[in-house]
Amino acid sequence: MAGIVLLVVVLLVAAWAVASYNRLVSLKNQVLNGWRQIDVQLKRRHDLIPNLVNAVRGSMDFEKDTLTAVMDARAKALTATGPADAAQKEGQLTQALGRLLAVAENYPTLKSNDNVKMLQEELSATENKVGFARQFYNDIATKFNIAQQVFPTSLVAGPLGFRPAELFEITNEADRDVPTVDLSRK
Repeated sequence: MAGIVLLVVVLLVAAWAVASYNRLVSLKNQVLNGWRQIDVQLKRRHDLIPNLVNAVRGSMDFEKDTLTAVMDARAKALTATGPADAAQKEGQLTQALGRLLAVAENYPTLKSNDNVKMLQEELSATENKVGFARQFYNDIATKFNIAQQVFPTSLVAGPLGFRPAELFEITNEADRDVPTVDLSRK
């Protein structure tokens, strides 16, 4: 009788270990998928930027430094590896793009150029998609990290080589500042 009880206990522990392992593998693959979704949106963003720069280049003869800063930031962003590095480099690119778009507002010919407007709208839509993809990634990465840390799954996660996923975080304190919106007519 004791042998049967021991066998049942061993089978239950083995079934639990397999179920825990499978859950962690599933979450890990969801994290990888989340990262790939961000990667797709970042590629779209990176592909739009040269088009925007080329569209404004002729009208912004005196703003070459701004255009160069955008292209340099884009080049660095293309070399990003992993969420932390990507967050830092994409933050720099976002700042450079913000400066470009702010400077472009000072050029009436650019403000009325349909091609520039379309590229700005596409870039804005892509920025929103990047934001949603990052949120999804952080949500699933957090779920994966929690699954690894809770008892008793932590007994399986560490020995089987599961490691916490990096989260996208704001690395530049200036990005935390709340923008000032002035809708008054001056």
